[in-house]
Amino acid sequence: MARQLRFIGTDSKVDGCPALHTDEGTGEVIVQGTPVTDPQDLAQLQHFGPGDAAVVVPRELLVNWGPKEMERVPEHVDRATFRRLFEAFEHTAWRLETRRGYASDRQDPDFQAFLAIGSSPCDPNDPWFVNIKAQTDAGKTVGRVRIADNPLTTEQRFLLDYTRHNAAVGEDIRYLWRADATDLPVEDFWIFDSRIVALLHFDDQDNMLDIELITEPAEVVRCAAVRDAAMHHAVPVEQFAAQIAATE
Repeated sequence: MARQLRFIGTDSKVDGCPALHTDEGTGEVIVQGTPVTDPQDLAQLQHFGPGDAAVVVPRELLVNWGPKEMERVPEHVDRATFRRLFEAFEHTAWRLETRRGYASDRQDPDFQAFLAIGSSPCDPNDPWFVNIKAQTDAGKTVGRVRIADNPLTTEQRFLLDYTRHNAAVGEDIRYLWRADATDLPVEDFWIFDSRIVALLHFDDQDNMLDIELITEPAEVVRCAAVRDAAMHHAVPVEQFAAQIAATE
C-alpha cells in the first residue's frame, strides 16, 4: 500500500531538492537529497545495512523544517480562548478559507436576509467588528484569502457581499479561484504573528468541530509559506467582484 506523503518544506532554490516529507499514516519523515554513492564515504557510515540509502542534505533543512517534537499531541482550545487570540496578537492575524460554505453562515440571520433581499446587513457594534477596528486602528494587519469555486456557491456569494463590512473595519480580503489554488492545502486556519496557528476542523456538514493550536515551528513555517503563496496569487476583493460582475 502506497504511503500518504505530505510535503513539509525545502530550503532549495532549484526544483525542490533537497526536501522533507512526512508520512501521514506513521509520522515518519522522508528525507529527499543527493545520494551518497562513493564507496569510501559509505564505508565510514555506522550501522549502514545492505538495504539502506544515504543522502546529503543541508543542515538548515533539518533546522528549519525538521519536527521539533517526538510526537505532536494536538492542543485543542475552546471558543473563548480562540477569541482572545484576536485581542492578544501583536502584528498580524491572517486566515485561509477553503470550504464551499460554513454552517455558521447558514445559521446567521444576515445570511437569511441575503437570501431574501440579495444584500447582507450587519451590526457595526458586533464584538467582532468592534475589536477588529480597534486592532487595525492600532496599526495591526488582519486579512484573509478565500478560495472560491466557479460558479460561486450561495454561501460564497453571501461572503462576497458581506466583505464590505469586513473591509469597513480594516480587514484585507482577497480571493483566489480554486482552480488556481491546487498547490495550497485544503486546511482552514488562522495564523497569528507567524508563530501561532489555529487549525479549524470541520465535519462534512461544514460545522466547526474544534480548534487546534499549533506552535511547532516547522508546522508554523509551513502555514506561513502557504499564506505567502496565497497572498501572492490572490486578487483584492474589488477586482474579484468586478470579474464576477463581468460574467453575469
